[in-house]
Amino acid sequence: MSEHSATPATTSTPPAGRRAVKAVIPAAGLATRFLPATKAVPKELLPVVDRPVLQYIVEEATEAGINDVLLITGRGKTSMVDHFDRRPDLEARLEQKGDDERLAAVRRPSELAEIYTCRQPEQLGLGHAIGYAESHVGDAPFAVLLGDEFVNLTEPLLPAMLELQSRTGGVVLAFFEVPPADTKRYGIASVQPTGSDYADIGDVVEVTGLVEKPKPEDAPSNLAVLGRYVLPGRIFDAIRRTKPGSGGEIQLTDAIDLLRKEEVPVHAIVYRGTRYDTGMPLGYLQTVVQLACERDDLGADFRTWLSEFVQAGFPGGGSGT
Repeated sequence: MSEHSATPATTSTPPAGRRAVKAVIPAAGLATRFLPATKAVPKELLPVVDRPVLQYIVEEATEAGINDVLLITGRGKTSMVDHFDRRPDLEARLEQKGDDERLAAVRRPSELAEIYTCRQPEQLGLGHAIGYAESHVGDAPFAVLLGDEFVNLTEPLLPAMLELQSRTGGVVLAFFEVPPADTKRYGIASVQPTGSDYADIGDVVEVTGLVEKPKPEDAPSNLAVLGRYVLPGRIFDAIRRTKPGSGGEIQLTDAIDLLRKEEVPVHAIVYRGTRYDTGMPLGYLQTVVQLACERDDLGADFRTWLSEFVQAGFPGGGSGT
């Protein structure tokens, strides 16, 4: 476990063929949609059944072969780092009780990856947050995983993104399709096909533009930016040259679009697997219910209770079965 401060460094565009081996997770936000729960508990540690959201995200990175993870944190978020540290006292107690299953679960976070941290003093946008990773990443390509969404590990996304970026040397994004009425909630892309050049990787498109939260009538497509990026080291210089945009913040999409205009290739994979969005209360609750239903240990009983609860017309204060 390491504390890692970020300071600017000179960067250059890495050549194609260089594969990202580090990940950055921006997690300094205030999570106002979940107040008052997030006054003392980071949103990233809210449990999805019995694992925090952040652990699912780190597991997604490690499953893709990335074992070096930098958390961009803020005030009151030190418990995120603690989650990935050892707890000898708790482990000893579980050993005494012979509870091997829980002992393995408690040890697992500390065994996933090397976790580093740096502090973002002010929350001035996603681009601003990513800029703090520069001294840790250097000029190498790296993955960015936003701290409030993850994908089903049986339908991986990140390995294909890493492969695509290693071939192009540019920016790789991930998109998912949204109903036209929802474009105002996301960054929306304009794209063109890539032909068969990357058919072995997946549904790959070339990005010709990005618009932040357009009205449905102004949206260039229904392809929304999913919270996964693989970026070249040159992004840091672009962030320094990016002026405040939407909300008065330094937007990562603006920095990416700056690189695109400078002829850095920008591609995306259209993801059609299962995406879990825990960034808002409704999506968080849907994620908890869905993953609880899929659990081998409690899924059957939970599905039975849930079905009975729905059929009973949502009785207030029901005690379940």
